[in-house]
Amino acid sequence: MSIDSVHPSELMGPLLRQAREEKGLSLRALAAKISVSPSLLSQVETGKTKPSVSTLYALVSELGISTDVLLGRQKAETNLVDVPVDSAQTFPSSRTQSFLSQRAGRFPTLEMQNGVRWERLPVLDGTDVEALRVTYHPGGSSSIEGHLMRHFGVEHVYLISGELELQIEFDVHTIHSGDAFVFDSQKPHLFSNKSDQAAVGIWYVVGRQAEARKTDRVQEHMEETTQTNADPLDMLDVLRQFRT
Repeated sequence: MSIDSVHPSELMGPLLRQAREEKGLSLRALAAKISVSPSLLSQVETGKTKPSVSTLYALVSELGISTDVLLGRQKAETNLVDVPVDSAQTFPSSRTQSFLSQRAGRFPTLEMQNGVRWERLPVLDGTDVEALRVTYHPGGSSSIEGHLMRHFGVEHVYLISGELELQIEFDVHTIHSGDAFVFDSQKPHLFSNKSDQAAVGIWYVVGRQAEARKTDRVQEHMEETTQTNADPLDMLDVLRQFRT
């Protein structure tokens, strides 16, 4: 099977708006959650401007969607199963695909406002992986304002050409052509190209959806526990009011 249709970057805004409306969030409420202005979010949704990498990751994380959805993958993977890495047991595959190719020049593409291009690479369904060919043009960075971003998952990167600067918290790493690296994406980080040549690399973001779902489950459990613990106190208040 091959992927031959390029998903235009212009559809990103409508897809984000659709995801926001399905979540029941107003424009102002979503903007507040990701710390951007409602006017900027409106411009992104209407296609008048493109988000930075950090803003886009904040949006997809808050809306619970995959970047692959914005790059043409029909839907987010919902049938992902967490399997122990050291397990020797063989599990039946729930995937409907066993091979997927992508022809040269037919990569669904997203152009960012800050000199960054994402091109989607093929990924089998049922896998919690976002595969990208990423280009940072000279002066490009993952955040227009220079803010460090963080999101779920682990990033595996191989730099094909050029040079990138990666800041993780207070540490700064210079990545050269041919270098490979991996890091925890939940650590605040920033990519920037301070050279006069484009930097091109292959990115695999692994486990972002699984970690997001795990965090949601923990939060739901904490809310349920808080509510359960609060109920007896509410009953005591009722009894006190009854006695008076």
